[in-house]
Amino acid sequence: LPTGLHVLFDRTDGYFPKSDGVRNFGTALLGQQGVSHIVVYMGMGEPADAPDVVPTANIMVDRNLFALAPRRVTISTVAPTPQSFAKLGVAPVVLAWSVHSSRDDIRKELVPTTKYSMVELRQGLITALQGRSKRLRNIMLEVTLLDQINDSEADAEHLAEFCRPIFEEVNKLKLVVNLIPWNDISASFGPASAYRKPRMDRVLAYQKVLVERGILSYIRTTRGDEEDAACGMLSTKNSKTRR
Repeated sequence: LPTGLHVLFDRTDGYFPKSDGVRNFGTALLGQQGVSHIVVYMGMGEPADAPDVVPTANIMVDRNLFALAPRRVTISTVAPTPQSFAKLGVAPVVLAWSVHSSRDDIRKELVPTTKYSMVELRQGLITALQGRSKRLRNIMLEVTLLDQINDSEADAEHLAEFCRPIFEEVNKLKLVVNLIPWNDISASFGPASAYRKPRMDRVLAYQKVLVERGILSYIRTTRGDEEDAACGMLSTKNSKTRR
């Protein structure tokens, strides 16, 4: 496999056929050999609701099979319940949480399916991380920034304060916040029609607040803007800001 291969389980609306999901995944991954250094599997539904996610993650890191380094495999969840983290945390890979906002009112707007408060979900995350080995106590918080909705410095301060108990209660924690500027697809109807890409100065100001609070933060590029790609937000900038 290519040295830089990275596999991301993402959340959209579908998944492998229940009968042969693991086999299909292995076949798809084999087909990527020598082709790309980044492999992104979309259309997989919420990982916490999909029975094939943990088995396929185990296949990828198994030394007798694909032998990918655990840090190269990420399971990204919106966390439907506090127990989602423990369920997915069984797999020896990186966990990512689509937070988008630490404020309950804003997150409910951005993630209408959410039924739990951020405090409840955070406790589920803390419990799951505490139960993992020290080398796997890492979490990526993903925040899609939307102009004038969740991209203010006050929002960043709120997120930094939200993260504080995680640092305090999880020993040997590795936490990073991925900032994803909204990829404007010029939607003409639906919730997305009200969303706009934030100005870069606001994105940088948001990141600066996090860094000053001791939180490692990255800004992802929005690759694919020219083609109006809806999911062109998966490449991490080479330039990193850390305290």
